[in-house]
Amino acid sequence: MDAYDEEPAARSGPDGPAGARRADSPTTPGEDSGPEATGGDDAPEPAPRAGLAALSPRYRLVAGGALAVVAAVAAVHLGMVFLSLAPANTVSKRHAKAVEGWVYPEFEQNWKLFAPNPLQQNVAVQARAQVRGGDGEVRTTGWTDLSAEDGAAIDGNLLPSHTQQNELRRAWDFLGTTHGTDNRPVGVRGALSEQYVRRIVVLRLRRDEGLDRAGTIERVQVRSRTVNVPPPEWSREKVSANPAYRVLPWWTVTGDETEAGAR
Repeated sequence: MDAYDEEPAARSGPDGPAGARRADSPTTPGEDSGPEATGGDDAPEPAPRAGLAALSPRYRLVAGGALAVVAAVAAVHLGMVFLSLAPANTVSKRHAKAVEGWVYPEFEQNWKLFAPNPLQQNVAVQARAQVRGGDGEVRTTGWTDLSAEDGAAIDGNLLPSHTQQNELRRAWDFLGTTHGTDNRPVGVRGALSEQYVRRIVVLRLRRDEGLDRAGTIERVQVRSRTVNVPPPEWSREKVSANPAYRVLPWWTVTGDETEAGAR
C-alpha cells in the first residue's frame, strides 16, 4: 500500500515530486532562463561611435585644438577684410599697417562695404558738331544728348549691351579724372582720354544724326549736364533743381577719326 500510495504522489505535479523539475519542461512565466536571459548571441549590439567621440581622449584634444585654431584664423581674416572695406574709423586708422599687411595683395577688394557718399546726381553727356557741307558752308548742329540715347536703348531691354551701359559713361569718367578744373588735360592720359571721347562722339553723331550725309565733321564740342536727384518727400533736405554744365572747348577732328567714325 505504501508503494502504491507514493507513486501517484510522485506523479501528482507536472514536474514530478515536489522540489523536482524535469529538464525538458518549459519555464514558468516570470522566470528567466536560457541564453536570452543571460545576454546571448541574439542580444542587440551597441551602436559604434562616430566623429570625435570615436577618438581617444588624446586625439580628441588635438582635434579640438585644430578646430579652435581654424576658427580663430577665420575670425581674424573676416575682421581684417571688414576693416579694409569699411569707412575710415578709429580702429582701422590705428591698425592700418596690420590691416594692409594682411589684406594686400592676396585679398584686395575694389569695392567698399559702405558707400560714404553715394552718387546723387544725374549726369548726361551731350555733344554738337561743326559740319562743312558740299557747298563749303559750315554749320553748327544742336546739342545731342548721347546719354539719353543710351538710356532709351537700355530702358525695357532685358539684355542691354555693355557698350550701351558703360562705353560713354566710363569714357566721360576717364576724361574727368585726367583733366583739371580748367578742362585742360593732365599728362599723357589726359590727351588719350580726349582722343577716346572724340572718337566716340564722332561715331555716334555720324550714326545717330546722319551727319555723314550732311557733310564733313570738322570740329566737335562736348559738355555734361548735371542735375541733382530730388530728395524724397519725407526728407527735409533741399537741393537745387537747376542744371550745372561743364563745357569743354572745341576739338578739331582729324582725318583718321573721321574715317573711324565712317566705319
